[in-house]
Amino acid sequence: MFYLVGMVIAMNDRAFQDYYSEYYSSCYGCGSMNPHGLHIKSYWDGEATICHFTPEQYHTAFPGYVYGGLIASVMDCHAIGSAAAALYRAEDRVMGSDPSIRCVTASLKVDYLKPTPIGCELTLRGVIQEVKHKKVRVDVTLEAQGELRARGEVIAVRIPDNYAM
Repeated sequence: MFYLVGMVIAMNDRAFQDYYSEYYSSCYGCGSMNPHGLHIKSYWDGEATICHFTPEQYHTAFPGYVYGGLIASVMDCHAIGSAAAALYRAEDRVMGSDPSIRCVTASLKVDYLKPTPIGCELTLRGVIQEVKHKKVRVDVTLEAQGELRARGEVIAVRIPDNYAM
């Protein structure tokens, strides 16, 4: 599927994380190069972003429920990918074009509203609230079995193009 963004045409079938260079693909939450990672995938869904993730049984806090740290991790990684995608959109650029845009977390706030059952798909939605050249604010919700389980806010900051790690 294609959609028009200003003068740029982008594909909607490739996850944000699929555009990360090998250097940035080791993240536990979203890195494709991490063999022990979660490998979350985020996409545009209109003006919002979406991610589906199914926790494994070992992601448990106590029998039947997802560990809160895992919830924070998937919300964080979904929001960071969403922030990078939002910056590409704001610059009318195709995602993955050079120089690449990557972000890191400056702030993560999570409110746990209800216990999250394990063994079912989680749906994360991101809403871009603010985009500046170096900062993006993303509101994130997490649902399971059609019910809101957690919500949060992530402040993402752009990694400078010349940043040497």
